[in-house]
Amino acid sequence: MVESPLTRQSLLVRLKDPADGRAWGEFVAIYAPLIDRLARAKGFQDADAADLAQEVFRAVAKAIDGYDPDPSRGSFRGWLFRIARNLMINLLAARRVRPVATGDSNVRELLEQVPAPDGAETALFDLEYRRGLFQWAADEIRAEFRESTWRAFWLTAVEDREPKDAAGELGVSVGAVYIARSRVMSRLRAVIEKVEGQAAETS
Repeated sequence: MVESPLTRQSLLVRLKDPADGRAWGEFVAIYAPLIDRLARAKGFQDADAADLAQEVFRAVAKAIDGYDPDPSRGSFRGWLFRIARNLMINLLAARRVRPVATGDSNVRELLEQVPAPDGAETALFDLEYRRGLFQWAADEIRAEFRESTWRAFWLTAVEDREPKDAAGELGVSVGAVYIARSRVMSRLRAVIEKVEGQAAETS
């Protein structure tokens, strides 16, 4: 059986240890796809999106000791979003300013012209986070279920097929499809809740 993931707060504490490969592996698995999709939504190419993700994780590694989980200071996702957004701006600025320019005045002017993130941009980040978290959780629990159970869930919950159609394709009863979907959904919720921790903790 797949080991239960760390709670969000536990994960953040363990990220402070750069030698904790399991914590960093989990963090990258959840957030790398999010950063990649965010970058692509902003027009970054494959290589640039990969560079951005590396820069974000490097920045998190350097700054995680100073992260304050106090909800009044903002959420972890908000903190990560600001890091990713600032680094995207920096990468774009680096492509517009000649490398020989060392005064940084042009970069500063460019950054000052960038408006604060709007509601739509934040909503995009949250949406991509949810998508990435779902995919990660699905990958985590996939091996816990028989193929027919997983297919019943996937066909109806993800591909939005009618239960009777899924039942016909899988050669099972409609009731079996509902039961399979319910079992997988329940496990998914449990895994996601453990990753996110208490709703007010860091979100």
